[in-house]
Amino acid sequence: MTIEQATLPAASQKLDRVLFGDNQFFGVNHMSEEKARAQSMRFQHADDIMAVLDDALDAGVTTFMCTTHDRIGEIADRVRGNPDRYREFAFLPCMPYAHKYADAVTELGMLGALKRFLPEEGAMNAMLRGGKSIATKDIEGLVTLLVDAEMAMFRGTRTPVIWLQNVVSDLLLGLGFVDAFAMFANHVRSKYGAEPGFITMNLPMLLPVLERAGIDTPLVCANINKLGFRMSGGIEAYRASLEERPFRAVAMSVFASGAIPAREAIEWVFSQPNIESVVFGASSRSHIEQTVRLVREYAP
Repeated sequence: MTIEQATLPAASQKLDRVLFGDNQFFGVNHMSEEKARAQSMRFQHADDIMAVLDDALDAGVTTFMCTTHDRIGEIADRVRGNPDRYREFAFLPCMPYAHKYADAVTELGMLGALKRFLPEEGAMNAMLRGGKSIATKDIEGLVTLLVDAEMAMFRGTRTPVIWLQNVVSDLLLGLGFVDAFAMFANHVRSKYGAEPGFITMNLPMLLPVLERAGIDTPLVCANINKLGFRMSGGIEAYRASLEERPFRAVAMSVFASGAIPAREAIEWVFSQPNIESVVFGASSRSHIEQTVRLVREYAP
């Protein structure tokens, strides 16, 4: 594949102003390991996750930006099973879920791990494609195979955007493997009719690389907050990117893991140029409702 082939046209998917994330469900907290452990214990079952998603839906949040953790497959089953309740509900899958693959490769080896995660339909064809990809170092074949495997759990649900996780985005960025971004974008658009999104911990460095890959006005999610918390390259470089680069920004870590009061955080982030959406995680109805109210107040 050449870089020029990365310019397949795709309709831009308009995002809601506020997106719901899943860090709290799987023990991810960037400020407190103790809190992360407590959250992980609380959300061991799909019923517990579903209760919080129902609170978010009742508050008007219809978009769930999530990893491809095995438990999310159970959530997708619930959504498929109640189409009236979840008619407007959308998943924004973020892939790959690195821990899942690392554990499987350790346990089963590379080919065994691929076989485990293959979609059921066309498994033999996909398996042969995976074997050929490994044997010939055909990276494009592996990219498409793994995306298809991750997307199997979302069959029959709405997935208007598919995200490349920062663990891969930033690895590709460090390796200088520009064409891999184009491979991902092309496959997401052509097979799933979805818009490709890219999560990164270094927004200023990623944007010019996506431009080189031929991805116009990319959808990019990054830490954007008043304190510069986990914003690699510094807050001024992020501001310059927001002002000067043609891309669509989704802000995460807007509260800096609780270090910024909610009103101050939301007011600041929507005072920056080019912010399309914010993604946040919460485990209580009151926190969800408060965030939604603030976004509605401050989002232009």
